[in-house]
Amino acid sequence: MRAMRLERIAPVTEGSHPLVERQLDVPRPGPGQVLLRVLACGVCHTELDEIEGRSAPPRLPVTPGHEVVGEIVEGGRRLAAGQRVGVAWIYSACGECDYCRKGLENLCPQFRATGRDADGGYAEYLVVPEDFAYPLPERFSNEQAAPLLCAGAVGYRSLVLCQLQDGQPLGLTGFGASGHLVLQLARRRYPASPVYVFARNPAEREFALQLGASWAGDTAATPPQSPAAIIDTTPAWRPVLEALGHLQPGGRLVINAIRKEAGDSQLLAGLDYPRQLWLEKELKSVANVTRRDVIDFLQLADQAGLEAEVEVLPLQDANRALVEMKTRRIRGAKVLVTDG
Repeated sequence: MRAMRLERIAPVTEGSHPLVERQLDVPRPGPGQVLLRVLACGVCHTELDEIEGRSAPPRLPVTPGHEVVGEIVEGGRRLAAGQRVGVAWIYSACGECDYCRKGLENLCPQFRATGRDADGGYAEYLVVPEDFAYPLPERFSNEQAAPLLCAGAVGYRSLVLCQLQDGQPLGLTGFGASGHLVLQLARRRYPASPVYVFARNPAEREFALQLGASWAGDTAATPPQSPAAIIDTTPAWRPVLEALGHLQPGGRLVINAIRKEAGDSQLLAGLDYPRQLWLEKELKSVANVTRRDVIDFLQLADQAGLEAEVEVLPLQDANRALVEMKTRRIRGAKVLVTDG
């Protein structure tokens, strides 16, 4: 089978090829696992963090990719051959620790990530624990389903952590794959809440308005109202400081990012406490997702008729997709397919 492999930590730049195409044996499922033929795999910003060395070190060599849509080739006790399923960032958890027993398996000390600790979906086949594969709603094509499995699911977890009440303003900082899905979900769950989008890229701001944002402006622009909650999906620190300044007293900033780039971390030394953090403002980070997040979000996405905007590329163009993501040449989500 073909697979795009990460064999060493490397920068993602124009003309670079941090992923190399290899021919590998089709993996064999072990006890409790199923074998999938990969149909599509979304490209997530977390892959940039893994490849460039900002996240927890990946197992090398490894096949990245954790927004996987596949067809069961060899089933198990619950999933049958021919069934279409999705695989998300959570590859496995122990199921026994205090966190797992509380439904917080995303915090499990033995949490394993798809495409980092185990081979992921930038390949033609994948094995995964059967309990961590999810039947997909029929309404979504393979390509549209892929970003729902991380950009959508972790965005849903972020929205839940906002603790928003209908009518309270919501802010979104950054407007990529996750933001464009969260905006659609928020408009359905909180129909009386205006949604304000902060983005440096004018094209992203225009896209947000097309999807129903009440207002869109630059990261430092002042929105019509101070949001009660803001979800940050950017890789940088400056939008965090700007978002804290925009929040209303008692507001909550939810940071939906595995890692932040270190280059502008010195900005934190300039935190203006009275303006940006005082009056009981809160910071909350999002760590991964649980199986329940994925299951609940897929059901909500189906009911709400969410539509993922996707750009489809063949598997062998994974490096190009990563460069375009890093340089913000993106509208919605990028998805790799194995038959391109």
